Amino acid sequence: MDCIANFFADNFQNCIWLAVILISICPTLESKIAVPLAMNSAIWGNNAFSPMLAFLIAFVASILPSYLIMITTRKIKTRTSLLLHSKFIQKYAIKGAKIENNHIFKKYLALCSFVALPLPLTGVWSGSLIAGLSNLNLHYSFLSICIGAFISTALITLLCSVFSNSISAIFMLSIAIIIIVMIIDLGIQIYKSTKKSDI
Repeated sequence: MDCIANFFADNFQNCIWLAVILISICPTLESKIAVPLAMNSAIWGNNAFSPMLAFLIAFVASILPSYLIMITTRKIKTRTSLLLHSKFIQKYAIKGAKIENNHIFKKYLALCSFVALPLPLTGVWSGSLIAGLSNLNLHYSFLSICIGAFISTALITLLCSVFSNSISAIFMLSIAIIIIVMIIDLGIQIYKSTKKSDI
């Protein structure tokens, strides 16, 4: 894991903001990794960001791709059904269908809550995919995603502020958890597809 810290220290020492933005707009990583990265004095030394600056950059950068993801997904969905047959996409389409069945207020509250949970496989990208694959209003969805991203980024910033002496551990642990959850999710998807082919 030290190689990850060394990579950032060697390549982004003079432009920490760029590293934070790039991580914030990455699917799955987003503010979950960007905030502890920005505040990590073990990597940046005295140049590490303050909690407020880390929060602002990670939050704004994480919501940047949201509207584009929703519009692109919605256009592809209306023009072709091939997208819906992808196992990766079906996961989010099912979640979108569940959200759609709720009362109008609960729909957007559910989307907001999904984005607000700072867990692997949740966040702005996942929420935007769900909104794009469902028939939710894009403007209300974007507002819900922004509120969810705000809450998620605030929770992570608060965690890093409270445990400021353990930011490096939070950073490494967050990366490890994301990798483990993605491997487990991939394993489940492979298992399901092999089970279906055996039937």
